[in-house]
Order: sequence, then structure tokens, then C-alpha cells
Amino acid sequence: MKLLRDALEWLLEWATILLMVGLTLIVVVAVIFRLLGQSFSWYDEVAVVGLAWITYYGAALAALKRRHIGFDSVLLSLPTGFRLAAAVFAEAVTLAFFALLAWAGMRVLQVLAGDTLVSLDWVPVQLTQSVIPIGAGLFIVAQLLSMPGYLRAVRAGVSLEHAEIDEPVR
Repeated sequence: MKLLRDALEWLLEWATILLMVGLTLIVVVAVIFRLLGQSFSWYDEVAVVGLAWITYYGAALAALKRRHIGFDSVLLSLPTGFRLAAAVFAEAVTLAFFALLAWAGMRVLQVLAGDTLVSLDWVPVQLTQSVIPIGAGLFIVAQLLSMPGYLRAVRAGVSLEHAEIDEPVR
């Protein structure tokens, strides 16, 4: 399980880093060309897609590291039995939401069959929007891999909001 978690963490970190570097390069080059009077017609559409991809893959990475916004102080103020039940309920709701998002994302991909980007008519919209079901699936996997450590911390009364940033929950 640790090997899978570490591999997913490495993959998501590098995917997010490469997407951020790529987006930065595209925007910087596009601004330079615009200043030179040679504006690209495609860069803003590609930048929007890149930002969406960074958001989805970065969210999965944050889920794996349990770094999303939470309400640990409220959760930890509950008695131990209720605290664990509330945490399990929250996990179930989160997993259900992302399962629904993955399903809806797959349906959207079916609807978008044959559509292409406006400025790059050789790029299928299905490719750009595939991040929805893929990102939702990665979020589910990340949530499941990090859940045992999170539930141990909840049971022990440890606040993850106040944990050190470099301390992963395992």
C-alpha cells in the first residue's frame, strides 16, 4: 500500500509540476509574441485547459497528502465515538461526490464526441475534458490511500490542520 501511495504521490507531483511549467512557458511566450505584434490565436484556450488540468491533478495530490481545507477543530471537539462517525460520514460523502463527478465526466465526454477546440481544430475537446473523470478517479484513489492514516489521526484526536506541512499522513 505504501509503495502504491508513494508512486501516486510521485506521479501527481511531477504531473502538476510539468503542467505548471508548461503553462508558465506558454503564457510567457504568448505575452512576448503579443508585445511583438504576433499574437497567438490559441494560447488563451490552451492556458484555460492547462489551468483546469493543474487544478484537478493538484486536487488529487492535496487529497493524497490530506492538505485540503478542513474543519479539524470542529471535528475534534466531538466526543471520540461521534468524531470517528462524523469523519467516516464525511469520507463517504466525499467519495460519493467524486464517484458522481467521474460518472458525469464520462457522460460529458460522450456528448462532446467529435467536437474540437475552436482555435486548434485538430485537438478533440474530449481530450481536454478527459481530466474530469480522470481527476475524479485519481481523487478517489488518493482519498482511499490516505484514509487509514487520517482515521487513525481522528481517533487519536490529532489535528491535521496544525500538522507540519512536510509531515505526510500515512
